[in-house]
Amino acid sequence: MGNSISGLIGMPITAFMDLVKEEKQVTVRRARLIPIHKAGDEQALTSLFLAAMRLVKEFRNEILSAVGMSRSGKIHVFTEVNFKDFKGEQPDGLILVVSGGKIKDAALLEMKNKKSTLSEDQISRYLDVAKQYNIPKMITVSNQFVSIPTQSPISVKVPKNISLYHLSWSYILTIANILLFDNKNNIADTDQMEIMKEVVAYLEHDISGVLGFTEMKSGWKEVVNKINMGSALTKMDPDVLDTVSSWIQEERDMALILSKELGILVRSGMPKFKKSQLGRINYEVKNLIDKKALVSTLQISGAASSLSVIAHFERRNIEMNVSLIPPQDKTLRGQIGWIRRQLEICARKNVADFTSISSELGVDIGIKYQQMPIRYSLEKLDDAIEELKGREIKWFEISLIRDLGRKFESRRGIVQNIESMLVDFYRLVVQHLKKWEKPAPKMPDSDKEPKDLDSIG
Repeated sequence: MGNSISGLIGMPITAFMDLVKEEKQVTVRRARLIPIHKAGDEQALTSLFLAAMRLVKEFRNEILSAVGMSRSGKIHVFTEVNFKDFKGEQPDGLILVVSGGKIKDAALLEMKNKKSTLSEDQISRYLDVAKQYNIPKMITVSNQFVSIPTQSPISVKVPKNISLYHLSWSYILTIANILLFDNKNNIADTDQMEIMKEVVAYLEHDISGVLGFTEMKSGWKEVVNKINMGSALTKMDPDVLDTVSSWIQEERDMALILSKELGILVRSGMPKFKKSQLGRINYEVKNLIDKKALVSTLQISGAASSLSVIAHFERRNIEMNVSLIPPQDKTLRGQIGWIRRQLEICARKNVADFTSISSELGVDIGIKYQQMPIRYSLEKLDDAIEELKGREIKWFEISLIRDLGRKFESRRGIVQNIESMLVDFYRLVVQHLKKWEKPAPKMPDSDKEPKDLDSIG
């Protein structure tokens, strides 16, 4: 074992380090917080990222959890990984989790920054390396977005015993920012917090090559114009694929923006596609063709409702909404009053800003046995008391709808409008809403006279 690697899992870490020292079978470089590489280089970014994992416990735990790796044990992190049996192949990083003196988990990493994208051929070769040396995880990192880490922006055949994960740099930066937020999940050790601040400062600097999502792909504008002219869309149209992939990237960016604002991780995507980015793309392509719309849902822990974002291509507008179930212990009048009072509270929290969006706000009311909801503006909400008399309310949906006109087709403008609208909708409405909860069952009044047992029967 001291002279060869049959597989990393179960190998004593001392034996692995002996091979590294002797430069037999494997060579690596220890990841450093202050790398020797040129600033902005991918290897510099890799070294900084891995060193931050080693030095900051909470950051390490969040990243390891995201990629399904064990959080118990000590980690060893390396860059510039070369296995002698695979000459010419150099994965950017290697993570080893060691417990009881033996390697219990391991992952190879491939990192890209700036506008560099992952290569299917390269990742396939690295998966062969992982298979040869019994490395159970392959992690890719780039500026490409996915909904959740179990998805990949590329399509490759993954060997049976290996799991492929992907993290965007924006996701990593968001995790780091959340840990610096004033909440229960922040970094306990003050020195580690200072390290994390320096890491964030580097990642947020232009030179790092970490890019957010700033504009839709070129196909977005083409699809808007095709729908406007009544042209048919097809699932193989590259403009349709451009539009859908752009929307999914923007969905993830919306989640990360709210995460950074709130100090908690906001989730996006659809659970049934958690391991298939391609499956999600195909699903949204069908929606775009059939309904001329794209929909995303953001799950926010502690909020009264998930938050939906809809792009209506025919109307050229963006709709954001949240749903609430009305109190089941109130009359129709009481239910209407309940939702109206919630909106009045929203208005009082920030009068000027709420007033600026009030004309774009509306309440949809879902009625039992009626397929389509009835929409009311805020000013007309009380009219529902008389108009819906005798019917049963199933749900309320509070919506912010913004008509963008020609701005809808602007690749950069649509992103800017969606993201500013999202922050305003959450800040002015969503965060102040309360969901109804069924009250606890009550015992009979204790002051009632008990029945005379002798008189029974």
